[in-house]
Amino acid sequence: VVEVERVEGSSTFEQQGLTVDCNAEDNLCMKALRLMQRLYGVGEAYIRLEKRIPFGAGLGGGSSDATAVILAINEIYGLGLSEVRLVEIAAMIGSDTAFFVRNTPQLCTGRGERMQPIDLPIDGLYLAIAKPDEGVSTKEAYAGVKPAAPQLRLVEALRRPLNEWQGCVKNDFEPHIFEAHPAIAALKQTMLDEGALYASMSGSGSAVFGLFADEPKIELSNDNYLKITKL
Repeated sequence: VVEVERVEGSSTFEQQGLTVDCNAEDNLCMKALRLMQRLYGVGEAYIRLEKRIPFGAGLGGGSSDATAVILAINEIYGLGLSEVRLVEIAAMIGSDTAFFVRNTPQLCTGRGERMQPIDLPIDGLYLAIAKPDEGVSTKEAYAGVKPAAPQLRLVEALRRPLNEWQGCVKNDFEPHIFEAHPAIAALKQTMLDEGALYASMSGSGSAVFGLFADEPKIELSNDNYLKITKL
């Protein structure tokens, strides 16, 4: 949850929920505010972040927080920026921040800032997201990845029926991350064993997600994060 209010005086940042281990000015929310101040000379703001998305999960938690601040500053200061400009600004923060301007299924290329809307056959399905009690750093993930040209382009693979995705919609981070973190591989297998139509590690990990036709009955140990929602 990100709350942004226009204030007089100096900006303040309040953090609740999961502890973010950094100085306030180093938090992506404050970096987003400072970027908007540099670009448009806007005033100060009170930002409250209630952190719920786990760290090192590959779920874009920090990136979505930063984009939320950019969108809020645009609104409360009446900047009237276009979606195209908001995407450009968000991309200045990181590689996946631009996605959250639209926050709908997008085929992303370049650094992630080039987006093309894409229809996915997921309405009415159940989404399960699980994360073991360990994270994967961005450095670790990118140090071992070996990208390979797919036999089938991603956009073509995603046009196939959902039950055919498992063999052709792949995450190149999985092989070396699964080798180093068997618990993540085990979570993916749990999803498939429970009947997931498709399961994959999310981004660079360590979260895993599964898409189900019916609500899954997944049981994990207490030190694992689990969220199930209907799309």
